Amino acid sequence: MNLVVVSNRVSRGKPNEPMTGGLAAALLPVVEKTGAIWVGSSGRVRDGNLKEPFAEVEALGAGALAMLDLPAAHYGGYYEGFANSALWPAMHSRADLIRASHEDYTSYREVNAFMARALLRFRKPDSVFWIQDYHFLALGAELRDLGVTQPIGFFLHTPWPARAVIAGVPNHRELIEAMLSYDLIGFQTDEDCDNFLSYVQHDLEFEVRDGVINSPFGRTRAAVFPIGIDPDKFAQQATKAMTHPDVTRLRRSLNGEKLAIGVDRLDYSKGLVNRIKAFDKMWTLHPALKRSVSLLQIATPSRGAIEAYGNLASEVAKLVTDVNGVHGEVDWTPIRYLNKGFGQGVLAGLYRTAQVGVVTPLQDGMNLVAKEYVAAQNPADPGVLVLSKFAGAANELDAALLVNPHDIDGMARTLATALAMPLTERRMRWEAMMEKLNSGTIQQWFADFIEALQDTHNAGAAALPEPPTLWPRRTADFAARYH
Repeated sequence: MNLVVVSNRVSRGKPNEPMTGGLAAALLPVVEKTGAIWVGSSGRVRDGNLKEPFAEVEALGAGALAMLDLPAAHYGGYYEGFANSALWPAMHSRADLIRASHEDYTSYREVNAFMARALLRFRKPDSVFWIQDYHFLALGAELRDLGVTQPIGFFLHTPWPARAVIAGVPNHRELIEAMLSYDLIGFQTDEDCDNFLSYVQHDLEFEVRDGVINSPFGRTRAAVFPIGIDPDKFAQQATKAMTHPDVTRLRRSLNGEKLAIGVDRLDYSKGLVNRIKAFDKMWTLHPALKRSVSLLQIATPSRGAIEAYGNLASEVAKLVTDVNGVHGEVDWTPIRYLNKGFGQGVLAGLYRTAQVGVVTPLQDGMNLVAKEYVAAQNPADPGVLVLSKFAGAANELDAALLVNPHDIDGMARTLATALAMPLTERRMRWEAMMEKLNSGTIQQWFADFIEALQDTHNAGAAALPEPPTLWPRRTADFAARYH
């Protein structure tokens, strides 16, 4: 099998390279160990027609990375436009933030078509294509349009919203019909999968039976594959990182006080405003916790050119300043707020240092920070995970202290409970969560998805004597193609 993995960006996996999302952390070990080719944007754009997509290829373990320069004329509309101003807010049930023009959608489809052409150079008779995330909902249709008959799977790392929300996305019907070119579509949770199948059944009126969609475009299976981590490797990183200068400086600066930690991209889906308000409320309700616990909030800047993100950055910074101004003292800062990323190794040490991990998104596909925090803990004296019940991880890590991220007072009370939790209960909860992590590793996720993809493709091929010829579904006035 020649596995080709595709995502918007690739990560070189350098030890000190900051991780800006869970996808990179999840895919690196898959590429390194399986010999897969990971294809994505180089982060650069090129002018002109780009008739021959330029790819820079470099080795990564047993596999390889291939980085493409995307077309300058369409990158902004594709990335900042349709992907992150229409699809991202919709996926996180923020219909009020959906912004997209017809030009943005055209650019999104053009980049999907461009990527499909680029992938042809990596195609072999035994190739299996595995497309990642909302940036490439239509990539499978573009590949089929180019004559690719090999297995093509898709995994969505974000949530999938209710029918009424996805209906707010321009061209939603056309996009979801295009998704039916995939043999297998994977989701993080049962709710995500059910929402998708509900749309297909009620809005597209296609037959759905046991998760298999029968449509004029063939057979597509939708199923749940909760993404995991490598808990043993992360635990080793955490132990090793305790001697890293950043970690030792942090430990010295605490002067015996407890630490809570949050690590997120600066994104409105992560619940940062409510989290800071909850700590404000905690110190107000429990003055004895002042000087005895502080919050380290790492918020990596993201998508700053989009208005909603710029507004959020300003709001969070002002709120941190206000809370520190109210509760801080000349020799104590309640919230340490950092707008930069850290490598996985350093993060592992920071997680292990903190007595409380705070993962409180308003909506999240999985949130691997929650799993990483648990894996990083000292088994003899583990910390407590405070976790939003709206993160996909809550379905597995139900031994965490689950909270409603919209309930500020409730989160404040739960944070105080976490800080006071006795060792026996902390160990019991941690052991239960580690059992879940060890039974659902990143290696298991990879193996389960690829096996299901090949089985589904073979079953679909057996059911259809001729491959569908209807790809891809597009509006009649669609712009000129790259292929």
